[in-house]
Amino acid sequence: MISIYNEGMQLRNGSLVNAANLSVEEAAAAKKGTISYSILKAHNTSDSMTDLSLRFDAMASHDITYVGIIQTARASGLDRFPLPYVLTNCHNSLCAVGGTINEDDHLFGLSAAKKYGGEFVPAHLAVIHQYMRERYAGCGKMILASDSHTRYGPAGTISVGEGGPELVKQLLNRTYDIKYPKVMAVWLEGTPRPGVGPQDVALALIGATFKGETVKNKILEFIGPGVSNLSMDYRFGIDVMTTETACLSSVWRTDSIVRDFLTVHGRPGDYAKLEPAEGAYYDGAIVIDLSKVEPMIALPFHPSNCHTIREFNENLEDILANVDAEAAKLLNLRTPAVPLRSKIKNGRFIVDQAFVGGCSGGLYQNIMQMAEILKDSSIGSGSFALSIYPASQPMMIKLTENGALTRLMSAGATIRSAFCGPCFGAGDVPANGGFSVRHSTRNFPNREGSKPSEGQIAYVALMDARSIAATALNGGVLTAATDLENPPVDTPETDYSFNEAPYVHRVYSGFGRPDPSAELVLGPNIADWPEQIPLPENLMIGIASAIYDPVTTTDELIPSGETSSYRSNPVKLASFTLSRKDPEYVGRAQAVRSLELERRSLNDNSGVSGRKPSPQLTEFLDGNDYRTCGIGSAVFALKPGDGSAREQAASCQRVLGGVCNIASDYATKRYRSNVINWGMLPFTLDDAESYGIAPGDRVYVPNVRKALIEGNTKLQATLIQGGKRTEIVLNLPGISKDERDIILAGCLINYYATH
Repeated sequence: MISIYNEGMQLRNGSLVNAANLSVEEAAAAKKGTISYSILKAHNTSDSMTDLSLRFDAMASHDITYVGIIQTARASGLDRFPLPYVLTNCHNSLCAVGGTINEDDHLFGLSAAKKYGGEFVPAHLAVIHQYMRERYAGCGKMILASDSHTRYGPAGTISVGEGGPELVKQLLNRTYDIKYPKVMAVWLEGTPRPGVGPQDVALALIGATFKGETVKNKILEFIGPGVSNLSMDYRFGIDVMTTETACLSSVWRTDSIVRDFLTVHGRPGDYAKLEPAEGAYYDGAIVIDLSKVEPMIALPFHPSNCHTIREFNENLEDILANVDAEAAKLLNLRTPAVPLRSKIKNGRFIVDQAFVGGCSGGLYQNIMQMAEILKDSSIGSGSFALSIYPASQPMMIKLTENGALTRLMSAGATIRSAFCGPCFGAGDVPANGGFSVRHSTRNFPNREGSKPSEGQIAYVALMDARSIAATALNGGVLTAATDLENPPVDTPETDYSFNEAPYVHRVYSGFGRPDPSAELVLGPNIADWPEQIPLPENLMIGIASAIYDPVTTTDELIPSGETSSYRSNPVKLASFTLSRKDPEYVGRAQAVRSLELERRSLNDNSGVSGRKPSPQLTEFLDGNDYRTCGIGSAVFALKPGDGSAREQAASCQRVLGGVCNIASDYATKRYRSNVINWGMLPFTLDDAESYGIAPGDRVYVPNVRKALIEGNTKLQATLIQGGKRTEIVLNLPGISKDERDIILAGCLINYYATH
């Protein structure tokens, strides 16, 4: 089904072949033949294709992120949006938590679009990525958005999901700076079998690549004859899930299907034929035979925890025992959860709930295939429930006109407006002990909205909409769509027509027309970022949390769900940091921060007679001078930052006095960037697990400011564990001068104040 080649590959005569015989110089020249190279070169403003300084064609943010981004940009001197910036409202749309604060954020967004010249998409009109596909993605373009699932590759667009500070840089006419990434070919051949959908292909790809970091921080370039056998919705459904492989971005070769898609959406001029040149060189390849892909299920608690549905159904007891054991470990369960094996009835697994929606599931062709499977049937009147969220109002218009939604509602499914909430626990939260199958993007711990610390636990598995419909047809008995007597056939062409009336009548389009006199609408929850100080000469770091899971997600660092409502208030949001993973973290971090505040007060009032450090401050500093040794907290984790692009996973630590992360490695480039942009040091430590680092330990880093100024990447430090002292080396691999300067300044806002 999937073959992986981790050596150089070259396109020759319509096939990928091993390129081991190429010299370094020949390979470098042949890399210019990729689609990725041509797009990156067109957007690079530096003199080097090794060190890229990129400017994007457009940007997008949703209502969890845009307030903080605009507030940061305002503090850094923003006067207008220099490129199209789309503000969508698809995450905090329900306005169900926190009184007025969600709608206050929406009014802030509209007022900012008017003041700075932006585009504002009101709630329920479209999820962020569907809107950008319909209105902005085009061949040869680059788009940046503050959401990790920013993927518009099938339209010939290289798009990147990043934390808010990277968008701030673009708003201030700065650049996105990265090393030229490796590019890996994804060669598609064959045609999917009836009943096999895009989520099945995507999960197979994720399962084959994530754990081995096969494509981490690389661009995936989809080529091969199989591309033309897929509709645009099918391509988008695969593409958006590439985020879960940990790749940087993706792009696809284009053809008549892409041309027709752009024409239907009123943008024929955005089409160009993109394909790699003969001899194009790739840093590796993944070959997928689409005809051999089976219906898949990704079990809790990661999209890479994949099995074929056939394999799962044949080995229920053993596989579910492993999930139960993982749940007890990851969720720190104080009392055992109801075992998932109890959901096996008469040899079949029974599902409690199903959801299809968002940027991966709520696409036209997915919903059409569900309507075909469920027509003239019933999902039953038991506890099993199915909800479907079309990804945009134009899409809903077409599904209404052709009767698809009528067929689904008649079968017992409920139809909702465009909304991302169930993807991150802000809607359709399962009951305690519930098992939900979803055509959505992630199934991380707690992401569905449960609170294990309060005795709640629920589970999410990822599946394709076709198999979810087959499961619904059987009243919740887990069923692969290929097991149906006549599974639906996906064709490259569809009957979709685009009605732009909802956008014409409701979207505020103000790019190029800023109104400096417009007043920002600031609700009572919207707050400025707390002031941060520059990096001190020396650092004494208190470990406030130590996490030894193989990977720590951004959902664990700052929980999603109802906490999202407070993301326009940095201090309030920070109180939720690690609340579901390490509930004691906030208190520990605040205790360390109180010592730093005392230290600053002593320095600010150094001439006041009789002021002396408290015994607690003296003990914490371990004999170091409070006048030159700063104090801060740290999160120790083996591999933090998988998942969302949300900057708050880092900024909340900073608000609580965080000065660094110490890790074996960082799960994603975007999380590491967030750590840096909020003024924290992204340390790595060789053999980190062997030191037994725990909360309450301290790390002393002398001359840290001098080391950064001089560009050192290895810093001598002392690990203090009670009375034991161990000399260690903290690494800063690949840190650029600009990144060092941001940390030296204390955060990106401070950096822009002086640059």
